[in-house]
Amino acid sequence: MTGAPSYVRRASAAGRRDSAPKGGRENGGRESGGRESGIYAALDLGTNNCRLMIATFNNSQFKIVEAFSRIVRLGEGLAHSGKLHERAMERALKALKICAEKIEKRGVARIRAVATQACRIARNGRDFIARVERETGLKLTIISPEEEAHLSVMGCASLLDGRDLNPVARAALVMDVGGGSTELSWVELAGGGEVEGDGSQADAQQRALRMTRNMPRPRHWISLPVGVVNLAERFPEPETGDPEAWFEAMVDEVTQRLGGFSDADGLRPHFAAGEAYIVGTSGAITSLAGMHLGLERYDRSQVDGLWMEHRHCRTVIERLLQLGRAGRELEPCIGRDRADLVLAGAAILEAVQRQWPCTRLRVADRGLREGLLLSMAKKKTRRRRRGKGKGPISRPHEALSD
Repeated sequence: MTGAPSYVRRASAAGRRDSAPKGGRENGGRESGGRESGIYAALDLGTNNCRLMIATFNNSQFKIVEAFSRIVRLGEGLAHSGKLHERAMERALKALKICAEKIEKRGVARIRAVATQACRIARNGRDFIARVERETGLKLTIISPEEEAHLSVMGCASLLDGRDLNPVARAALVMDVGGGSTELSWVELAGGGEVEGDGSQADAQQRALRMTRNMPRPRHWISLPVGVVNLAERFPEPETGDPEAWFEAMVDEVTQRLGGFSDADGLRPHFAAGEAYIVGTSGAITSLAGMHLGLERYDRSQVDGLWMEHRHCRTVIERLLQLGRAGRELEPCIGRDRADLVLAGAAILEAVQRQWPCTRLRVADRGLREGLLLSMAKKKTRRRRRGKGKGPISRPHEALSD
């Protein structure tokens, strides 16, 4: 893989296409008596994972009631054949059927279900989407790279506040490392001025709410058609030889993809001055964080929002290289499913950190699903404003849009 990235654009208003489930409740998401159930579902079918999040929304806050994630490797072999393979589609369908059952059981009122890079580029991607609807009742929308980047930034909104840092952060780079692509979004932060509030937990919650109401939008973004699955397939781990050389080959591949992008160069002074940080959202990055903490079992509450330094990342990467695949399988925050992918994700992170040098990395165990949920909440808020305080009027399972 060489040459310019397939997707390079300045940030603009992302076109949004929401999807709704086929069938289900006939009352448009309202319980008996006309009261809205307020149960939302966000479904993300990626190149490597199938993820579902179900939450209630009350008082401007989401409360997660159920989450499901399964590695399905839908994009396995896609880079070589140009199409989704039958075994990969079967794995994805099994996971999606579980998601459909959970959605039905919870009585979900609104859903956004999306598919990303694998279905975007596969010759049979749209045929598979139609098959999913026939066999599960779920209607997935293939979203654009721009919308994927926008939703990932939205999902990480509460981590995009650098006023408490020293020095105050004025820019952030959100990187969402997927199985088949990596979305990078440069966000200018509202740094400077006095930090409001008293530092209490209540104050922190209010600040998060303000961030949610005023969603940050990327000033610049790029989608690289390289993720952990296709990068690992292109650079299989050698059984013998220098593992560091193998890792550097993956870093060089990503560097070539990113090196020609200059639209965000106006923010480089913030990185040079230590006034910027990277927000990393991916299974590979959260795995690095878990190993850095020495967790005996992965714990989202300890990982999400964690601050790491570049040197911490390098220490974990060197350890992973020394362990080999068999050793990585025994690591509780990696396991067998990610043992052959985690270093591909680490190589993408390392390439970005070298191109956009900064000391601080903030780990995000959140992203696209949370962005999908928030996009539905924004829709609900706007409907209420238009209805002058009345509840939103909805047709049964209508497609939602921002």
